[in-house]
Amino acid sequence: MHLPPSTRRSALGPGIILAAAAVGASHLVASTQAGALFGWQLWWLIVLVNVLKYPFFRFAVTYTLEHNENLMVGYLRKGRWYLQLFTGLNILAAVVNTAGVLLLTGALLQFFVPQFSITLICSLLLVLCLLILMAGQYRSLDIISKWIMALLSVATVIAVVIAWQNAAPVDPNRDMPSPWQLSAVAFLVAMMGWMPVPIELSAINSLWLQSKQKITQLAPRHALFDFHLGYWVTAILALMFLALGAMVQFGTEQPIQMAGAQFTTQFVNMYGSTIGEWSEYLVGFIAFLCMFGTTLAVLDGYSRTLRESFRLLRTRTHTAEGKPRLNSSLRGWLIAQSIAGLVVILFFRGALGPMLTFAMTAAFLTTPFFAWLNFSLVRHTLPQRWLRVYAWLGLFYLTAFALLYLVWLVWA
Repeated sequence: MHLPPSTRRSALGPGIILAAAAVGASHLVASTQAGALFGWQLWWLIVLVNVLKYPFFRFAVTYTLEHNENLMVGYLRKGRWYLQLFTGLNILAAVVNTAGVLLLTGALLQFFVPQFSITLICSLLLVLCLLILMAGQYRSLDIISKWIMALLSVATVIAVVIAWQNAAPVDPNRDMPSPWQLSAVAFLVAMMGWMPVPIELSAINSLWLQSKQKITQLAPRHALFDFHLGYWVTAILALMFLALGAMVQFGTEQPIQMAGAQFTTQFVNMYGSTIGEWSEYLVGFIAFLCMFGTTLAVLDGYSRTLRESFRLLRTRTHTAEGKPRLNSSLRGWLIAQSIAGLVVILFFRGALGPMLTFAMTAAFLTTPFFAWLNFSLVRHTLPQRWLRVYAWLGLFYLTAFALLYLVWLVWA
């Protein structure tokens, strides 16, 4: 089958879907909490984490384009235990993250339809997501993610401008809470773990890129343009959500709710009290777009990686694509992942806040390993020396901070 060559516009897809996955709990919860708790003090840390994680997500794109195979095949080539470790961590992340993002999405939708229970809303949302993904799989996700990111970006800019115009001045004599104390280490680590997304999602992006290649003949420069656009838009949006938290919630007397659903509800209500009740619907709409796009991407992405990981481990081959009779259906993995996430919501809903914090922290602690793994797949073929230096710098920072956190856990 002849595929049309790509242009910049037609190549858009995998990077935008990655952006839709990123602008979820890390932005809506972590970024806004950073602004609500500490004002503008952490803006540079958000920028730094996005900058230092960048090469390891880029390596996923370059590896897939150069070798015409996904990262999980590369992990298997390095050693079977690498893929086994990735798969084990991915199963845990898939279940916890599905439950977390689905519950947050349901809580935001409940703001508009309070007469329905959160369990019913989550169930209906899950059915809607499954119908969308099963109807068109990658094509549906590609189209919907582009619309969500376009609407989200416009709505967020409008919200920030409104908040800037209506923000009350902060008393310069007020004591500023410092994020640079031992009690804040856990929050900083959790925030960085999912900023912009857990690094294992680079493997998911690799699979999305392969799916895009089946639709369009991608030129490397166009694929990198798509990745860069999606990645750096997420970084800018992270700063905008920090700004919303800083301008709307920072300095208020009301305690900041740290659990995801309670926090988003409080944020919407406080925004309405600051600007006007009409704005609650704007902020609620923005937040819902964040989480709905993230839920779609999480369901599709993790089910793809789990299917591919188990296929590779079962068949013991290094091929990027198996024959249909050897592949279990993507729909089957989607349904299994959805059921597992819904079971967690039904039985452990009260513990989802700590579970999400645990998932975010675990993501940060495993970041150095997966960053090195991605780097090792391309290190000897990278033509740009500056990119190798860049990667070593990122590895040093991520490893040092992870070790610092482990030392803090021991001595705390």
